[in-house]
Amino acid sequence: MPPQGVVSGVDQHSKQILRQTAVELPAAVIELEVMPDHVHLLCEVDPQFGIHRLARRLKGRSSRLLRQEFAWLRSRLPTLWTNSYFVVTVGGAPLAVIRQNIEDQKSV
Repeated sequence: MPPQGVVSGVDQHSKQILRQTAVELPAAVIELEVMPDHVHLLCEVDPQFGIHRLARRLKGRSSRLLRQEFAWLRSRLPTLWTNSYFVVTVGGAPLAVIRQNIEDQKSV
């Protein structure tokens, strides 16, 4: 069980880790919201690098670093994240609409 007030720390640290990791890769985070059990991420990634590599790197690094920083997360599964992820392309949709949708998820 997490100590009081720590969950928001995980939220902010998660965002920092995910953004920093994307900067180091051929990817750019456009919008990001961390939910209690998943993450909404709008990003641009080099097609030669591939979304599957981006997902693996983001999940792997964030799991390792968050579990080092927040000991109570170590009591979860062997890793913080599952192997699954959902990807959808936004094509010609206006980015403002997609961004707003992701921001709105926090209040759902």
